Formats: sequence, structure tokens, C-alpha cells
Amino acid sequence: MNQDAMKKAVAEAAVEAVKANVLDGDIIGIGTGSTANFFIDLLAEFKDDIRGTVASSEASADRLRSHGIEVLDLNSTGSIAVYVDGADESNHRLELIKGGGAALTREKIVAAAAQKFICIADESKLVDQLGAFPLPIEVIPMARSYVAREIVKLGGNPVYREGVVTDNGNIILDVYDFMIATPMKTEEQINNITGVVCNGLFALRPADLLLLGTPDGVKSLTA
Repeated sequence: MNQDAMKKAVAEAAVEAVKANVLDGDIIGIGTGSTANFFIDLLAEFKDDIRGTVASSEASADRLRSHGIEVLDLNSTGSIAVYVDGADESNHRLELIKGGGAALTREKIVAAAAQKFICIADESKLVDQLGAFPLPIEVIPMARSYVAREIVKLGGNPVYREGVVTDNGNIILDVYDFMIATPMKTEEQINNITGVVCNGLFALRPADLLLLGTPDGVKSLTA
């Protein structure tokens, strides 16, 4: 089973998990990325059973609309029943690194508003310690150099992601050589740097369920 097949398998498992957790008229939060795209395509088959969706990026919103699935503004929806998204890394406590697609801030907002967060990924994303994948940080453009200097003080190697502007009009710093022993503490430290909009650690609000695609099928992990 190749990586795309594993992504499709976990997306199918996520659809079944959503069906078990969502009532008619509920709203589903949708993430961003290749694994989330598989989920969006499958979601189209039961779009009439939900009231609509909240998307974490313009790309996901466009894909949802292409299937005739309504995309709602989070400000008008209130609570979200379940949020489904991928991850760049997950540890065994279901603390995540996200933001490879530069949608981390909106992803974190939708996750915070959701009653349940289902993460879908292939087995390569499960690690013992977060940090092999560079940690993305969304930064106000004028604060780029200042934030980078503060990240160096924390032991990281920040690199400006050239040519990328987030849906919020900001830039991304990717932090390399930064293994993360205490994800919750590190998430707070980075968010407290003036000029940081959000960082890609999902530790204060981790996933509730991780569906992991493997060659032997889908495994379910809970924190």
C-alpha cells in the first residue's frame, strides 16, 4: 500500500468516525492538505446529512464548493461538532506539528472551536519526539527579523519560507534543528513572542483521535 492509498484509507475511516459523531444539521470543520483533500472528496457522498462546513483555508473552501458542499463563516456557526485534518507530525500524546501548507492559524482556530478533533495521517507522521519536521510559525511581516532572533535564543534555526503569503496576509518562518521536548511549554513560549500570530504546535489543543494509515490497515490512537 503506497502513501496515497494509506491517506485514502484513513480518510475513509474518518468518514465513518464522523458519521458516528455527527447528527443531521451539524457542522464539520475541514482541514488543509493532501490527506484532508481525500476526506473532502469522500464527504461529498453524504453532504446532504450535514448543515455545512467550516474550512481552514481558501484552498479547502474551493474544493468543498466544487463538490457542492456549503462553506460557512465560523463567526456565524457557533460550535463545530468535529474537525478533521492531517498533520506533519504527531507524537504518541497526539500533540502535533502542523502548518506545512501555511494554514496553521486558521487550522488552530477551527480546532479550538470543535468539540472533537480527528487527525488523519499515514504512519510516517508518528514520531517519538516532535521536531524533525521544521516547525512553522506565522509572523506579521514587519516582525520577521525580530521573531527570528528570538527563535534563535530558544535554540532553533528559523528560515524564511520564500514566496509564501498566508491567507491572512502574513509570512512563514520554518524552524529547523529544533527538537521539542515540552510541546505545551514551547507552544506558549513562541506564541508570547511579539509579532508571532501563531505557531504550528498543536499541544495545548491536541487531537482527540489519530487515525493512522499503515500497510496493514488503519490504526486508531487516542491520547
